Amino acid sequence: MAQKITLSVPDLLHEKLKEWRASFNFSKMFQEAVTEAIQKKEEFQKRFSDDFDMSEIIKRLKQEKLIWEKKYYKIGKKEGLLWAKTVCYEDLLYVLQFDATYQIISDPKMNQYFEQIYQSTDLVTYSNASSVDHEQMFIEGWFKGVLEFWNQVKEKL
Repeated sequence: MAQKITLSVPDLLHEKLKEWRASFNFSKMFQEAVTEAIQKKEEFQKRFSDDFDMSEIIKRLKQEKLIWEKKYYKIGKKEGLLWAKTVCYEDLLYVLQFDATYQIISDPKMNQYFEQIYQSTDLVTYSNASSVDHEQMFIEGWFKGVLEFWNQVKEKL
Protein backbone atom coordinates (compact mmCIF):
# COMPACT_ATOMS: atom_id res chain seq x y z
CA MET A 1 0.00 0.00 0.00
CA ALA A 2 1.33 3.47 -0.86
CA GLN A 3 1.59 6.18 1.77
CA LYS A 4 1.28 9.90 1.12
CA ILE A 5 3.79 12.40 2.43
CA THR A 6 4.03 16.18 2.31
CA LEU A 7 7.03 17.64 0.57
CA SER A 8 8.20 21.26 0.63
CA VAL A 9 9.87 22.76 -2.44
CA PRO A 10 10.97 26.30 -3.32
CA ASP A 11 8.47 28.46 -5.25
CA LEU A 12 10.51 28.38 -8.47
CA LEU A 13 10.66 24.59 -8.42
CA HIS A 14 6.93 24.42 -7.68
CA GLU A 15 6.22 26.50 -10.77
CA LYS A 16 8.39 24.20 -12.88
CA LEU A 17 6.64 21.15 -11.43
CA LYS A 18 3.26 22.55 -12.42
CA GLU A 19 4.56 23.37 -15.88
CA TRP A 20 5.94 19.86 -16.49
CA ARG A 21 3.38 17.79 -14.54
CA ALA A 22 2.02 16.09 -17.66
CA SER A 23 5.50 15.09 -18.88
CA PHE A 24 6.82 13.41 -15.72
CA ASN A 25 5.72 11.01 -13.06
CA PHE A 26 7.08 13.02 -10.14
CA SER A 27 5.98 10.45 -7.59
CA LYS A 28 7.97 7.73 -9.33
CA MET A 29 11.00 10.03 -9.80
CA PHE A 30 10.95 10.90 -6.11
CA GLN A 31 10.62 7.24 -5.10
CA GLU A 32 13.56 6.24 -7.29
CA ALA A 33 15.77 9.07 -6.06
CA VAL A 34 15.01 8.39 -2.39
CA THR A 35 15.43 4.63 -2.86
CA GLU A 36 18.84 5.17 -4.45
CA ALA A 37 19.94 7.58 -1.71
CA ILE A 38 18.84 5.16 1.02
CA GLN A 39 20.61 2.24 -0.68
CA LYS A 40 23.83 4.25 -0.87
CA LYS A 41 23.56 5.13 2.83
CA GLU A 42 22.86 1.53 3.79
CA GLU A 43 25.79 0.27 1.71
CA PHE A 44 28.02 2.90 3.29
CA GLN A 45 26.92 1.90 6.79
CA LYS A 46 27.36 -1.78 5.96
CA ARG A 47 30.96 -1.13 4.94
CA PHE A 48 31.72 0.20 8.40
CA SER A 49 29.75 -2.32 10.44
CA ASP A 50 31.59 -4.55 12.90
CA ASP A 51 31.10 -7.70 10.88
CA PHE A 52 32.79 -6.65 7.62
CA ASP A 53 34.37 -9.26 5.38
CA MET A 54 37.82 -8.27 4.10
CA SER A 55 37.46 -10.39 0.95
CA GLU A 56 34.21 -8.59 0.10
CA ILE A 57 35.89 -5.21 0.63
CA ILE A 58 38.76 -6.19 -1.66
CA LYS A 59 36.32 -7.48 -4.27
CA ARG A 60 34.36 -4.21 -4.12
CA LEU A 61 37.53 -2.08 -4.35
CA LYS A 62 38.77 -4.08 -7.33
CA GLN A 63 35.46 -3.51 -9.09
CA GLU A 64 35.56 0.23 -8.32
CA LYS A 65 39.17 0.39 -9.55
CA LEU A 66 38.21 -1.32 -12.80
CA ILE A 67 35.34 1.13 -13.35
CA TRP A 68 37.68 4.05 -12.60
CA GLU A 69 40.34 2.75 -14.98
CA LYS A 70 37.75 2.23 -17.74
CA LYS A 71 36.64 5.82 -17.24
CA TYR A 72 40.16 7.11 -17.93
CA TYR A 73 40.64 4.70 -20.84
CA LYS A 74 37.42 6.03 -22.37
CA ILE A 75 38.48 9.65 -21.83
CA GLY A 76 41.88 8.87 -23.37
CA LYS A 77 40.32 7.20 -26.38
CA LYS A 78 38.02 10.16 -26.97
CA GLU A 79 40.91 12.63 -26.68
CA GLY A 80 43.13 10.52 -28.96
CA LEU A 81 40.43 10.37 -31.62
CA LEU A 82 39.85 14.12 -31.36
CA TRP A 83 43.58 14.80 -31.60
CA ALA A 84 43.97 12.53 -34.65
CA LYS A 85 41.09 14.26 -36.43
CA THR A 86 42.66 17.69 -36.07
CA VAL A 87 46.40 17.11 -36.33
CA CYS A 88 48.54 17.37 -39.46
CA TYR A 89 49.63 14.25 -41.34
CA GLU A 90 53.26 14.52 -40.21
CA ASP A 91 52.30 14.61 -36.52
CA LEU A 92 49.93 11.70 -36.99
CA LEU A 93 52.73 9.59 -38.49
CA TYR A 94 55.06 10.70 -35.70
CA VAL A 95 52.70 9.33 -33.05
CA LEU A 96 51.92 6.14 -34.99
CA GLN A 97 55.66 5.36 -35.12
CA PHE A 98 56.28 6.31 -31.51
CA ASP A 99 57.87 3.34 -29.70
CA ALA A 100 57.86 4.28 -26.02
CA THR A 101 54.09 4.46 -25.46
CA TYR A 102 54.07 5.82 -21.90
CA GLN A 103 56.93 8.25 -22.61
CA ILE A 104 54.84 10.22 -25.08
CA ILE A 105 53.64 12.58 -22.36
CA SER A 106 57.19 13.81 -21.83
CA ASP A 107 58.14 13.84 -25.52
CA PRO A 108 59.23 17.39 -26.50
CA LYS A 109 56.89 17.43 -29.48
CA MET A 110 53.84 16.22 -27.48
CA ASN A 111 54.54 17.57 -23.99
CA GLN A 112 52.57 20.80 -24.25
CA TYR A 113 49.55 19.00 -25.71
CA PHE A 114 49.46 16.46 -22.87
CA GLU A 115 49.89 19.17 -20.24
CA GLN A 116 46.76 20.85 -21.55
CA ILE A 117 44.85 17.55 -21.71
CA TYR A 118 45.89 16.65 -18.16
CA GLN A 119 44.57 19.97 -16.92
CA SER A 120 41.26 19.69 -18.77
CA THR A 121 40.60 16.04 -17.80
CA ASP A 122 41.70 16.38 -14.15
CA LEU A 123 44.45 13.79 -14.70
CA VAL A 124 46.95 16.24 -13.24
CA THR A 125 45.35 15.65 -9.82
CA TYR A 126 46.38 12.00 -9.89
CA SER A 127 49.59 12.11 -11.94
CA ASN A 128 51.83 11.74 -8.87
CA ALA A 129 49.92 8.84 -7.30
CA SER A 130 52.29 5.97 -8.08
CA SER A 131 49.96 3.15 -7.05
CA VAL A 132 47.17 4.16 -9.40
CA ASP A 133 47.41 3.36 -13.09
CA HIS A 134 44.71 5.66 -14.43
CA GLU A 135 47.39 7.58 -16.31
CA GLN A 136 48.43 4.36 -18.04
CA MET A 137 44.80 3.62 -18.90
CA PHE A 138 44.40 7.14 -20.29
CA ILE A 139 47.48 6.78 -22.52
CA GLU A 140 46.39 3.33 -23.73
CA GLY A 141 42.96 4.73 -24.56
CA TRP A 142 44.54 7.74 -26.27
CA PHE A 143 46.67 5.57 -28.54
CA LYS A 144 43.65 3.35 -29.25
CA GLY A 145 41.66 6.41 -30.37
CA VAL A 146 44.51 7.55 -32.64
CA LEU A 147 44.92 4.05 -34.07
CA GLU A 148 41.20 3.59 -34.72
CA PHE A 149 41.17 6.89 -36.62
CA TRP A 150 44.23 5.85 -38.62
CA ASN A 151 42.69 2.50 -39.53
CA GLN A 152 39.65 4.32 -40.91
CA VAL A 153 41.62 6.71 -43.11
CA LYS A 154 44.90 5.03 -44.11
CA GLU A 155 43.48 3.13 -47.11
CA LYS A 156 41.91 6.31 -48.45
CA LEU A 157 45.13 8.35 -48.42
